[in-house]
Amino acid sequence: MGLEDLRDELEAREEACPNCARTKQRSEGEKKKLANRLSRIEGQIRGLRRMLDKDAYCMDILTQAAAANAALNSFSRELLASHMHSCVVRDIREGRDETIDELLGILSKMMK
Repeated sequence: MGLEDLRDELEAREEACPNCARTKQRSEGEKKKLANRLSRIEGQIRGLRRMLDKDAYCMDILTQAAAANAALNSFSRELLASHMHSCVVRDIREGRDETIDELLGILSKMMK
């Protein structure tokens, strides 16, 4: 596949899924804060795996799983707040009311 074919394929994907090409510029501070949270969560998940491999007691594993879940929920809340303060506010000001439907959709998924 040549470079031109690759460009055509990427353009076709963007047309099929316009949301797939969206990005957001984050400050270095925001990126670092979110990346640090994810690193801690990754560590918790690796810890869960080690506990499982070492045949740890079920309740101990479940306690750690609850902590990892809470950390991931905290990450999501922080990212959602940032999204609402920046992307959602901008889109509404620019008349893109479909952003509200997108926000409601993700909130529905998060609350399951």
